[in-house]
Amino acid sequence: MDITRLRTLRELARCRTMAAAAESLHLTPSAVSQQVAQLEREADMALIERRGRGVVLTPAGERLVAHAERILMVLDEARSELAQLRGEIAGELRVAAFPSIAVAVIAETVRALRSAYPRLNVVVLDLEPQESLSALGSWQIDVAVIDDLAVTPDENREHYALIPLTQDLLHVLLPIDHALARRDSLTIGDLRDEAWALDSTGSSFGEFITNLCRRSGFAPRINAHCAGFEMVAAMVASGNSISIVSGLRLVRPLPGVTAVPLLPDIQRGVFLAYRKGERDHPAVNVFLDEAVYTADRVLG
Repeated sequence: MDITRLRTLRELARCRTMAAAAESLHLTPSAVSQQVAQLEREADMALIERRGRGVVLTPAGERLVAHAERILMVLDEARSELAQLRGEIAGELRVAAFPSIAVAVIAETVRALRSAYPRLNVVVLDLEPQESLSALGSWQIDVAVIDDLAVTPDENREHYALIPLTQDLLHVLLPIDHALARRDSLTIGDLRDEAWALDSTGSSFGEFITNLCRRSGFAPRINAHCAGFEMVAAMVASGNSISIVSGLRLVRPLPGVTAVPLLPDIQRGVFLAYRKGERDHPAVNVFLDEAVYTADRVLG
C-alpha cells in the first residue's frame, strides 16, 4: 500500500470531510477522493462511508488508520536514525509558530541555529496553534509552537509529544496617558466601558479575549478589527482604544503605551510540539534545545 495514500486516509479520518482533508494536505477534494478510492481498491473493501457532507471510517478503515499511525511513526524513527548516521545537522526544518512567540523567541532561536549550523535551513511559518497541530499531523512541518488557550494539549497526544516553553501572563494595554494607566492592576470588569482594538483575523487569541469579556458580563465595544498586533498597538498608542496583550509582546519596547497586569492572573502555557518518532532527529533535537534555552534567556 502506498504511504501517501495511507497518510491521506489518516488525515481524512482526522478532518472528517474531503474539503478539510484536502486543505490540510494542499490537495483538491477530487485528489483526496481518488487516493482513498485507490486505497479501497488495494484493500478490496470499503474504508469510508459518506454521511451528509462528511465521511466516517468503516471498521476496516479504522483498523487501517491504526496501522498507518504505527507505520508513519516507524518512518519518523527511521528518518531520525538516518539523519544521525549522516552525522551532520543540515537540510530543511519547518517550524510553525503564532506571531507573539515568533517575535519574542523563535526569531532569535533561528538566528542562533544559523550561526551554529550553516547547512541547516529553518523555515518559519506564521500559523495559529490549531493550524500548527494540523500541519504537524499531516507532515507539513516538523515542529509546532502552540498554546493551551487555543488547543487542549492532551488531545491526540499519542501522535505527538510536548515540551513546555514558557508561561505567558496577560496584560491590559493602555495609552500612556489613560486614566487607568497608573493603576497597579486591572480586572476585566474595569474595562467594560472602553473601546477595544482586537486582532480579528482568525486569531484564536482575539477570540479568547472576546469570550473573556462576555464571561464578565459584557461584550467588548470594538472600534478596531485589526489584521495583526502592529495595528492594535497603533490604535492604543493613538488613544483610540485599549486592548489585552500577551506578555510576550512586552519583550520589546512599545512607544506610547503602558501595560498593566490583569487580575486575577490569566496565564497561558506555551509548548513545543513534535512527532513522537522524531525526538532524536538531530535537526529537531537542536531546535527544541535552542528554543528552550532562548526562551529561558530572553523571557527570564
